[in-house]
Amino acid sequence: MRSWAPAGALGLGRRLRRLLLLLLLRAEVLRCTQLTFELPYSAKQCFYEEVEQGVKFTLGYQVISGGYYDVDCFIEDPHGKTIYKETKKQHDNFFHQTEIKGIYKFCFSNEFSSFSYKIVFFNLLIGDEAPILSEIGTRITALTQMESACVTIHEALKTVIDSQTHYRLREAQDRNRADDLNERVSYWSLGETVILFVVSISQVVLLKSFFTEKRPTSRGVSS
Repeated sequence: MRSWAPAGALGLGRRLRRLLLLLLLRAEVLRCTQLTFELPYSAKQCFYEEVEQGVKFTLGYQVISGGYYDVDCFIEDPHGKTIYKETKKQHDNFFHQTEIKGIYKFCFSNEFSSFSYKIVFFNLLIGDEAPILSEIGTRITALTQMESACVTIHEALKTVIDSQTHYRLREAQDRNRADDLNERVSYWSLGETVILFVVSISQVVLLKSFFTEKRPTSRGVSS
């Protein structure tokens, strides 16, 4: 038996596929890089990214573990000019629109610390997301309502992704702090146990010396 569908349903399916295709094409415009890395003490780590002229980028970073949870960060343009520099920051966000095309340098430095290493997370967004419905008409139809629902879902998903990233970082930072606190408490408990053991033995030896009878030493009698 030959199956059939109303022409309106077929048109609705084609337009819905077109909308999803537009969403995928716009997703390629915005580049996103997320990375978590270790930064040893007295060290510096740099990352390089080629960016076109007139393109916006956003750098967000946060120190997850190590020391006082701070790090130095600076950004240089292709000519070596510093466009952003902060020292001993725990977290920050920086927005910039490029004036020249080339390779931009993003550096994180822990050179001020001589004994503690850091774990740093950063998120680099390059480009600007275009409006989802910029190429679709404003007809008051059932499809327009569907498109509006897609826009609402898209914005809600972006909020969910940002919230998940934020809470993952907070969870990792709190877990590291809890592990560090647990390690300190364990060492402190071990030290108290050793001290208590030494004090107990000393008290036993001291009390034993009080109740031990000392025998007088015998001396020879001369005739």
